[in-house]
Amino acid sequence: MANFFTDNPDLKFHLNHPLMQRIVELKEDFYKDKNEFDFAPQDFEDAMDSYAQVLEIAGEICADIISPNAESVDHDGPTLKDGKVEYAKGTKENIDAIVKAGLMGISLPRKYGGLNFSIVPYVMAADIVSRADAGFANIWGLQDCAETINDYADEAQKEKYLRRVCTGDTMAMTLTEPDAGSDLQAVMLKAHFDEDRKVWLLNGVKRFITNGGGEISLVLARSEEKTQDGRGLSMFIFDRNDGGITIRRLENKLGIKGSPTCELVFKDAPAELCGQRKFGLIKYVMSLMNSARMGIIAQSVGISEAAYREAFSYAQKRIQFGKPIIEFPAIYEMLAMMKAKLTASRSLLYETARYVDIYKSLAHLSNERSLSKEEKEEMKSYQKLADMYTPLGKAITSEFCNEIAYDSLQIHGGSGFMKDYPIERIYRDARITSIYEGTTQLQVVAATRGVTTGAYLNRMKEYENVPIKPETESYRNILVHMTEQYEEAEARVVVQNAEFIDFHARRLVEMAGNIIMGYLVLMDVQRNHDYWKTLEVFLKFARSKNMQNATFIGYSNLNDLGKFKYNIAK
Repeated sequence: MANFFTDNPDLKFHLNHPLMQRIVELKEDFYKDKNEFDFAPQDFEDAMDSYAQVLEIAGEICADIISPNAESVDHDGPTLKDGKVEYAKGTKENIDAIVKAGLMGISLPRKYGGLNFSIVPYVMAADIVSRADAGFANIWGLQDCAETINDYADEAQKEKYLRRVCTGDTMAMTLTEPDAGSDLQAVMLKAHFDEDRKVWLLNGVKRFITNGGGEISLVLARSEEKTQDGRGLSMFIFDRNDGGITIRRLENKLGIKGSPTCELVFKDAPAELCGQRKFGLIKYVMSLMNSARMGIIAQSVGISEAAYREAFSYAQKRIQFGKPIIEFPAIYEMLAMMKAKLTASRSLLYETARYVDIYKSLAHLSNERSLSKEEKEEMKSYQKLADMYTPLGKAITSEFCNEIAYDSLQIHGGSGFMKDYPIERIYRDARITSIYEGTTQLQVVAATRGVTTGAYLNRMKEYENVPIKPETESYRNILVHMTEQYEEAEARVVVQNAEFIDFHARRLVEMAGNIIMGYLVLMDVQRNHDYWKTLEVFLKFARSKNMQNATFIGYSNLNDLGKFKYNIAK
């Protein structure tokens, strides 16, 4: 039988990273559940065996059910009946299979019915599901909302809602409004407390809500009257069973068509306050968005995997001029570059996931006991790294995803433009990854802090000093030279005004990302020499791209800003 976990050795390679021992110890709080739950691991090896077994089950479901359903789900899509979302037949089959396998609530605590897995295997499952069907990944992957409830809700709310997620209820992240897209401070959906009913009531409209028909929603609403900014916003848990909501329409989208995107109207809809008032945006949504962006990085990598495999398979089978097209330099160059971008993206994904794993586990432990000084420093260090890498990863992997899907369709030629091949759907699905949960441009804004503070440069210097095998020293020399080039470009930009920094931010973030991913793949080579081929190809791409960006920066000055504005004004 096909299996999307066992057929991809890169997954097991990243699952078995040396840092996993520390991650599992923290997540399991040194295996305190082993005497309370039969399925809790006894030790590290037991935990890793559980991760692998569950991922193998996920891989089998993805290969045998979700992937074969993807085309019909894309064609049929969800429908709106009597104000409720009706999933496509294939989507219902997918959910049923996932629920029966116990893959809902994969990272939630065991006491609520979850598996208590760390972030790495959860993200790995998202990678696999996205390869099978990116649209379904949005329905399954909104467990990120449950993570937010687990992080910030009270115990009664956790008991009430997390158990439902673990048994199959789906969720929605209900943030965006017609006049508040990326600018969430402008959210105006109102929440007022009804003194007679002793309940919060929601009134207003939300738009572009992924899986808006989900049973449980996290809703960002304005709880403080006469406020206009983020300090007046709170987070609420809304239960669809309580009524007060109408789905006004389903959006007709370019891609991820199996995932219903809804416009919602709330009219005196009862809801529960999650956490503290006024912290909805500045604390809870920021945390939720970071988790969601991790999900999109995983989705981007999964789509890239699917696109690469489709291109590779087609190029082997397609005969032109008497031989398979994979033998032509123009094609095998494209495939090699696609594989290099995919491998580098996956390395960045799992490095970021490991950082998130450690700091979040320590944060949860801090609610149960006092952390030692060393643990506090560890949490602070890994949170800083996670905050640096998340916008970087979202920006770069989603752009790579679009490039890989584009090249895959190109390799298919005219056939790729037809619905006879999966790449047509995959290409459409890829496009959203660089748009939702914060566009690439907004991720660059978030990542720019790593440029202006020198954080990315410092990280490169740290990688530079990591001991490596002598035979890989030449690769590090290339990365050291690229770092010097980046440092020079950064120094030229950051001394100028804010507009000049913003103008070149994308180029600097891209340069930093290429160097960091180069180092990550170099570290991968230390554990598995087979990655050296991919490293060589990626460094050729990264060097040329960084040189292009450095040249552009080197030839630019403040006067260029006016020239660009003048050009578009005409």
